[in-house]
Amino acid sequence: MLATTSLYAALLTAMLLFLSARVIVLRNRERVAIGTGQSEALLRATRVQGNFSEYVPLGLILMGLCEAQGVPGWQIHLFGALLFFGRVSHFIGVSGDEKSLRPRIVGMVMTFTMLAMAGLRLLFVAL
Repeated sequence: MLATTSLYAALLTAMLLFLSARVIVLRNRERVAIGTGQSEALLRATRVQGNFSEYVPLGLILMGLCEAQGVPGWQIHLFGALLFFGRVSHFIGVSGDEKSLRPRIVGMVMTFTMLAMAGLRLLFVAL
């Protein structure tokens, strides 16, 4: 059934829609059809959206596989929370003041931790 993974997939889908709408609004405002032009805000928005799209699908696949393999629910929630809040933190860090790298780093660490933990958990289950 994958109910827990489905919950986080729904939350992360909402976040992707938000990030995508943000890019669309900035493209219209800056009158940039392709690329980012000279807009720092558009560059940051497209990188947040792109980075999200690079990591979240694998994270959800790993979560779904773990849940299908019978990994305890609390671990699936841990993976989902790390992925979701990691992406939120990354968004804040990349979208905000360039001098404040802490939220970006925290987001990267949370995302990488989730991927590593879920990957290792699957390896443990497989062996």
